Order: sequence, then structure tokens, then C-alpha cells
Amino acid sequence: MDQAELELQLEVWKDLAISNQVLMRTATDALKLDPECSTEELKEALDNAIKRSLDADATVDDAQKKAQQAIAIMEEKIAASEKAQAISEAIVSETLEAQKLSEQQMTIERDSHIKEMKKGKKQVADTEKALKAINKALADTPENVMKKLRTLKKQKSDEAAACKLAENSVRTLKKEKTKLEQDLKASEEKETALVEQYRELHKLCEELHGQLKPLVDDESTLPTIPALDEEMLNGNDSEADKK
Repeated sequence: MDQAELELQLEVWKDLAISNQVLMRTATDALKLDPECSTEELKEALDNAIKRSLDADATVDDAQKKAQQAIAIMEEKIAASEKAQAISEAIVSETLEAQKLSEQQMTIERDSHIKEMKKGKKQVADTEKALKAINKALADTPENVMKKLRTLKKQKSDEAAACKLAENSVRTLKKEKTKLEQDLKASEEKETALVEQYRELHKLCEELHGQLKPLVDDESTLPTIPALDEEMLNGNDSEADKK
């Protein structure tokens, strides 16, 4: 081996030694070790660092799984909340429709009752007219008097029947009104309960959403909770009070 090759090999070994020293210094600095530590200490520190990295990866994976499970639960509750809102809106619509039909029916019954009352008043007027005629015809023969009395008796009987019919109509209207008021009260109580459940469910969703924020890296990946439609809920309450 000539002098040039020997010098070249020495230069290569020198570079390798320097690179090895730089690598060792970088590793000890990263692991916060003494630069003069032994190879065994360096190996042990590297093993511990690798183990901590693997444990951290496992912790992150577990946290991601828990976050996904929590998100799934929250999505189910949001779906249930939307379903409850749809049910509440359907109940309000049905209640309004029932009220409209009830008002129409009561209008028809009221008109019928008014007609019966007018008919009864006319019969009373006719009876008074007949009485006047009887007073005027007191000088008639006994046969005419008996005939007129029979006519008057029939008129009174018809009048009594008409009054009885009118009273029955009034009683029927009162019963129907009482039943409608009871049904409406039950509907209002059910609607109020659904609105309260919807508020509580929305509050629970917001609490779960707040618990999930620390578990995810990007909060924008979490689903957005729809805001409470206070105008609709308060509107429903006001409408129920009016009804």
C-alpha cells in the first residue's frame, strides 16, 4: 500500500469518526444525556424514548376512538332532538286543525240554535195573537170558543216542544264545548312537555359537544349543534295560551 492510499484511508476514517461523534452528540442532546455517556446508557435512553413514543401513539389512538364514540352518541341525540321537534310541530298543526273544525261546528250549532229561538219567538207571538183573538171572540158561540181553545192548546203544545228542543240543543252544545276544552287542555300539556324535553335534550347535546372539544385536534371536525329556535318555541307557548 503506497503513501497516497494510506492517507486516503486515514482521511476516510477520520470523517467517519467525526460523523459518529456528531451523531452521538445529537442523540445525547435530544435525549438530554451526558455527552460522555456510555453506549449502553445511550441504547437504554433510545429504547425508553421509543417506548414512550409507542405509548403516546396508543394513547392518541384510544382518545380518537373515544372521541368517535362520543360523536356517534351526540349525533344520535341530535337526531332524536330533531325527531322530537318534528313531533311537536305535528302536534301543534293537529291541534290548530282540530280547533278550526271545532269552531266551524260550533258556528253551525249556534246558527241552528238561533233559528230555533227565532221559531220559538214566532210561536209565542202567534200565541199572543191567538189569545187576543180569543178575548175578542168571547161573545162567540160555545162551539167556536171550544174550537179556538183546542187550537190554542195545540199551539201551546207545539211551543213547549220547540222550547224543549231548543233546551236540548243548548245542553248538547255545552257538553261538546266542555269536551273540546278538555281535549285542548290535554294537547297543550303534551305540547308543553315536548317543548321542555326538546330544551333539555339540546342542553345535553351542548354539554357533550363541550366535553368533546378537548379530545379532538380540530374543533371544526365536530358536527355543529343547531341553535334553539326560541321564536318558534315561544310562539308555540303563546299560541297555546290563546287557544
